[in-house]
Amino acid sequence: MKWWPLFVASTVTDLPSDQTLISMTQAQSPRERLLSRIADRSAVTCVVGLGYVGLPLAMELCEAGFHVIGFDVSERVVTLLNQGQSHIQDIPSSLVGKYVTAGLFRATTDERELAKADTVSIAVPTPLAKTRDPDMSYVIAATDTVARQAHSGMLVVLESTTYPGTTREVMQPPLEGRGFTIGEDIFLAFSPERVDPGNPKYHTKNTPKVLGGITAACTAVASALYATCIDTVVPVSSPETAELVKLLENTFRSVNIGLANEMAIICDRLGVDVWEVIDAAATKPFGFMKFTPGPGIGGHCIPLDPHYLAWKMRGLNYKTRFIDLAGEINSEMPDLVASKVAIGLNDDRKPVRGSRVLILGVAYKKDIDDMRESPALDVIRLLEERGAEVEYHDPHVMTFTEHGVTHAGVDLTAERLAAADAVVIITDHTAVDYQFVVNNAALVIDSRNALANTVASKARIVSLTSHGRGAQLQKSSVA
Repeated sequence: MKWWPLFVASTVTDLPSDQTLISMTQAQSPRERLLSRIADRSAVTCVVGLGYVGLPLAMELCEAGFHVIGFDVSERVVTLLNQGQSHIQDIPSSLVGKYVTAGLFRATTDERELAKADTVSIAVPTPLAKTRDPDMSYVIAATDTVARQAHSGMLVVLESTTYPGTTREVMQPPLEGRGFTIGEDIFLAFSPERVDPGNPKYHTKNTPKVLGGITAACTAVASALYATCIDTVVPVSSPETAELVKLLENTFRSVNIGLANEMAIICDRLGVDVWEVIDAAATKPFGFMKFTPGPGIGGHCIPLDPHYLAWKMRGLNYKTRFIDLAGEINSEMPDLVASKVAIGLNDDRKPVRGSRVLILGVAYKKDIDDMRESPALDVIRLLEERGAEVEYHDPHVMTFTEHGVTHAGVDLTAERLAAADAVVIITDHTAVDYQFVVNNAALVIDSRNALANTVASKARIVSLTSHGRGAQLQKSSVA
């Protein structure tokens, strides 16, 4: 299979002489050559890190007509992708197979392949260490890998969420150490990923792309690349601005979710239904944005991103009070859910120790298979520490491993629901028949308001703002 593009002219006279080609190339600056190759799609693009961010971007670049090298350190991921199989829920295998067959995409673990690339987009993890400080090891490793293979006329873009200053402080020095001048013969920018797994409306192509380069030339080159595959590109003045945009977006969500969670605690103390309060407030057509409470926050972004900003500001002798308070409230929600389970069991004259608890949903949000930072893990741990016998059902997660222990999901049957002393809804997947759940379970702790549209049944329902009032009383209006 020919992997590189083949250009064919109609006659020999259509081809410029070798000397003319050399002269034309020498007359162009690295920036002009790269912009020209991006425009005619002869540029070879590379995506480093083929996960939830990198693989969708790689597919959009293929769709735009580029040849794409996908680089990942996982042999398993690379093998799957080269066989046309996707490991990401939002990317169908048929799409990967299409571009592999067409010769537009191939994955590799060989860093030497990066030397063939004109553009490199880095989308590697940026987790937190146990101390809640940013773990930059993946970004540093990826930067060093790219720097070893960098060449004049290359564009490098970091997409991993990180603290303000990373692009300039962590990535620029290794590239300059190779003798390159940023903005003249090599180009460096930051463009935060905005992936929302499972979102049926917004995906990589139609989500506006913010980016900021080290220099104006860097911003222009990066904008030219992303404009080929993203509907809207939003240039900003610097990489620090682009880095901070991402942190603001997710800190905004964290703070507002924290407010909704605190409102749930307040409503619980006052004996008011928090869901009714929020739904009524959401009827206001201005000045209010709806956020809802839950068992905690998960995913790579909201639980982690605010800590990057808080960490950065601690070094500047500033305490991020809103961020810290929201994080504190959100991190307490799994314990609140576990306490609701204990209260519900106590009302049935049962201790937590020895009780059978069935968890419904372990992914961090509905209708996806992503378990990163899922609050379900904390709820399960808290219940097991209290002596409960815990099992789970999730239509999207068949098994998961936590702290070296593998957990296998169970089928959702009437017998299993009836045998459970408590059923706890952590993730409100739409594939679950919640009427079936309340028809067969005795006690259901609903942390997501998933049972709002079910009709009365034998199940006693405990929500975040109730202490176990009967389903018939709660749902008399629909019984």
